Amino acid sequence: MSLEVEVLGRVDPHAPGTALPLAAAEVRAGFPSPADDYLEGQLDLVAHLVPHPSATFYLRAKGESMKGLGIFDGDLLIVDRSLEPRSGSVLIASVDGELTCKQLGYIGNRPYLLAANEAFAPIPLNGRDCDLWGVVTHNIHALAAGVAR
Repeated sequence: MSLEVEVLGRVDPHAPGTALPLAAAEVRAGFPSPADDYLEGQLDLVAHLVPHPSATFYLRAKGESMKGLGIFDGDLLIVDRSLEPRSGSVLIASVDGELTCKQLGYIGNRPYLLAANEAFAPIPLNGRDCDLWGVVTHNIHALAAGVAR
């Protein structure tokens, strides 16, 4: 089925937040500019990335079928079960008993799960046993070499 996922766990809505310093300056992706010497405040990444903790869980991506959307092997996916999928949503679904990550799309007026890598064929949903697990809201992947996954 191409990009598989590994279930890592659910978000604990009762866990205390971990706020980290948030710099007030913006960072440019072009030429460097002098940094401001003050902080805007604190940022709790879970509070920022997980609006529905009781409906959210984490998965680890496995495979190459979604690399065109920036989802690579080993990436951490944040999945929200409370969201309604729309055309273009990246989904976690069980198709014929196999868990996969794909983008919801339509060919004609029939629903398909679409890979973001042309080496993988669209998966028609008509006539298949398909259960939606949730909508992928964020993708986290390490850029620095040697960063633990």
